[in-house]
Amino acid sequence: MTRQEPLYVGCGAGFSGDRVDAAVAVAAELAQRGGPSCLIFETLAERTLALAQLQRQTNPEGGYEPLLEAFLRPVLATCLANKIRIVGNFGAANPTGAARCIQRLAHSLGLAPPRIAVIHGDDVSAPEWRARLDEATAGALHDKTVISANVYIGATGIAQALQDGADIVVAGRVADPSLVLGPAIAHFGWDMEDWDRLASATMAGHLLECGAQVTGGYYADPGIKDVPGLAQLGYPIAILLADGSFQVTKPRNTGGLIDIHTVTEQLLYELHDPCAYLTPDVVADITHVSLEQVADDVVRVSGVKGHPRPEQLKANICFASGWLAEAEISYAGVRAEARARLAAAIVRERMGHDTVLRCDLIGVSSILADDRGHWLASLPAGEAQDVRLRLSLRTEDRALANRLLQEVTALYTCGPAGGGGVRTHMRPTLGTISALLPRTHIQTRYVWLENADA
Repeated sequence: MTRQEPLYVGCGAGFSGDRVDAAVAVAAELAQRGGPSCLIFETLAERTLALAQLQRQTNPEGGYEPLLEAFLRPVLATCLANKIRIVGNFGAANPTGAARCIQRLAHSLGLAPPRIAVIHGDDVSAPEWRARLDEATAGALHDKTVISANVYIGATGIAQALQDGADIVVAGRVADPSLVLGPAIAHFGWDMEDWDRLASATMAGHLLECGAQVTGGYYADPGIKDVPGLAQLGYPIAILLADGSFQVTKPRNTGGLIDIHTVTEQLLYELHDPCAYLTPDVVADITHVSLEQVADDVVRVSGVKGHPRPEQLKANICFASGWLAEAEISYAGVRAEARARLAAAIVRERMGHDTVLRCDLIGVSSILADDRGHWLASLPAGEAQDVRLRLSLRTEDRALANRLLQEVTALYTCGPAGGGGVRTHMRPTLGTISALLPRTHIQTRYVWLENADA
């Protein structure tokens, strides 16, 4: 029998590097409302996962969300005291390490040990997975150093862990909306082929996954789309109902805005096909969605349809691809733009015209520039008096990358006149190839932290 009591799911973070105080108001609101509730943290992206894999290579105990303790310290006691479950993909490349971090944090705060579940199944970096890749993907990787390979898994492991009594569920690469769908399945007891309800909760997850984007943060544009209280943005809360419909709101007495416009923008965010939003759990169709403003900062969402989940799951494979060198120098005053252009020309000549060198005049041409500098060369010279020249280079040759940094530094005295504020930086780069793997090959499960090393 489907449970009828609403489920409250709040978002405490929408990406790695998000505000660490945002979850405080959300947790307090969930505690005040009472009833079954969950606080999610979505902190993972393709790039952050690959960087976490690099970190774990140098520190086997690392590789999870670097702000994990900062995110949870202000809210852990509130959540445990009020039975607010915590679910996050902050495990990144090392979910077990993240779970141990949370365990240590609870101990340091004098809290009773929480029951922590760790999700497994997304890491497909073992060599035997190469044999399951299609010929084109395997060929593209044959001479590459693979850093990470992770498949997007769904909500099943999260739901099972919560049903079995987990206080906290730590995952790596689960699909972002599954962080909400998992608690919904566990709470309502939905069948895993109840496509419409699964799709609706998936879209609730899609609205929450980027945090303050749906509460007006990424929506704000002064004079056109004004949003109050941006410095104290409230993060979103979804109120899920047994029939699959839900409301989106935010904590009371916080800044931001939730209306049909903010919800519409986030609903369409990163949606390739509104008829077929592919996730590991369900294919969602939002072409018949209805949005209703039922109160200030409360929007009701209904009408989401669902179709059977895909037979294949997406995997992202990251590999070492060389180096990125970046160097900047500023020019100001009369003829600043002309001097910046001359500096770019000097460096290009010294590096050799065969070198693919990107030149940006920040404040004049940067967003629309191209890596070979053709667009900048065709742009008529202007009279900008405050120009930051940025030169960058991607290459597999570390010596060539380092040479760019040296050439820009030399502009201090080698001219043109008046350059200053040089900054240089070089870091390894990662390439990504996406592939599809048969669902039948992916085994998802959870283990209790105390059994994680068994």
